[in-house]
Amino acid sequence: MVIRNLALVLVLVLPLGAQKFYRDDPIWKEPRPVRVEKAHFRKLSDYYDFFLNTFSRPGEEQPKGRRIPAQGVNTLGEVLDGAWYVNRHGRARLSLEELLRGPETGNPPSTAGPWKVLKAKTEGITPGLVIEDPRGQRYWLKFDPLTNPEMATAADVIGMTFFHALGYHVPEYYLVRFDRRQLLITPKSTFTDALGKRRAMSARDVDEVLLDVPRDKEGRYRAVASRAVPGQELGPFRYHGTRSDDPNDVVPHEHRRDLRGLYVFCAWLGHDDSRAINTYDSLVEENGLRYIKHYLMDFGSILGSASTKSNSARSGNERLFAAKPAAIEFLTLGLYVPRWARAEFPDLPSLGRLEHEIFDPEKYKTEYRNPAFENRLPDDSFWAARQVMAFTDDEIRAIVRKGQYSDPRAADWLATCLIKRRDKIGRTYFAKVLPLARIRLRDERLEFDDLAVKYGFHPPRQYTIQWSRSEYRAAEIRAEDQKQTVVAWFRGRELVGLEFR
Repeated sequence: MVIRNLALVLVLVLPLGAQKFYRDDPIWKEPRPVRVEKAHFRKLSDYYDFFLNTFSRPGEEQPKGRRIPAQGVNTLGEVLDGAWYVNRHGRARLSLEELLRGPETGNPPSTAGPWKVLKAKTEGITPGLVIEDPRGQRYWLKFDPLTNPEMATAADVIGMTFFHALGYHVPEYYLVRFDRRQLLITPKSTFTDALGKRRAMSARDVDEVLLDVPRDKEGRYRAVASRAVPGQELGPFRYHGTRSDDPNDVVPHEHRRDLRGLYVFCAWLGHDDSRAINTYDSLVEENGLRYIKHYLMDFGSILGSASTKSNSARSGNERLFAAKPAAIEFLTLGLYVPRWARAEFPDLPSLGRLEHEIFDPEKYKTEYRNPAFENRLPDDSFWAARQVMAFTDDEIRAIVRKGQYSDPRAADWLATCLIKRRDKIGRTYFAKVLPLARIRLRDERLEFDDLAVKYGFHPPRQYTIQWSRSEYRAAEIRAEDQKQTVVAWFRGRELVGLEFR
């Protein structure tokens, strides 16, 4: 929808106040990074992360009476391309081919020869194998649980594709099928047992790992082959603070828009396991630049999956440790039934539990507190909701097909859920601000799209504009809710600044 200022009420007022911009604003890329010669691997205990974020509140919180706006953005409020994020589908629409390709470089494990098993493990939530293909490329093989064939592997591939399109750095995941003869044990193969003890691997060790892996009618195993991330592994990043050994990491993570807005993406895709352990920092060298690059990874616990089983109906609705719901259940002798407990799920083992009727974006909860998510402001959520609404129904269905579900009902239900959840996200967060986009001057007329009107979430409405002029022209735009304001600054006809108040 295009709104022109000729149809609006125009009011001339005094200057809004000084607003300084540089000649190159708005910028879209981070400055050239400072070279990082050395960085240290940092192992983060999952238990430590849980207790830290459950029983304390790390990171700087939003203070009462004022707000800390998102950082790491340009003068339009857009996240910069760089070590954390790259603007993709939300800024310039990708073709369907580009969407489906995602981060993949066309390098699945080669089947021209056997796969050498480098190591295997049974400890942790998701046992797996590390292999080397005939070209010397390394991959992690991750599997589905016996009870839910296709569930976790499909979630990984679909999640990779969505999060890449949304702008994040993610590893390459490939769906593969193989039989036992493809795996080769070598004298250098190692095995880590359930107690964390490492030793030389035997063929029996591999057989025991595969005992808990489902097979198809041809007797083949299905897995996600995760290609090794380039560079030196540095461990996960945290959702608060900065890395002391990274001179380019200057924005506290709890104030990064790409991490605050990540809440909305996780709610959409059912990623309640979005915690530090599912992130990855790597010291990379690209085009002569040596710097630390930040990744999201491990999406096997999204879209109704809990990796080794179906997610519970409670997931996404309550924290792992939630005192208030427990107290209510105790005081009512178990008679109180929360709304989420009444959710209905189709009997589709390859999907786990995902629905759209009960889903409420504002009430979605990760397993435990995430400092960046807790700090999000309405304009952070609006930024993310715009990205979600950029996906059409057909694009969502096409990405879902990458999961290669054998039951077409699973693909149909998942696409329906994501479409319905997408619309709830748009309706919810476009109401938190005056949701204007593509603000521009054309022949001295102010034009913009009202996204709530465009997507049918709000009927057409009237706007008022207050113009001011100093070094830049500024338009202050309001609709019926006078508390919701968008201020747009222009240098000539070029939009150089944008603020949602």
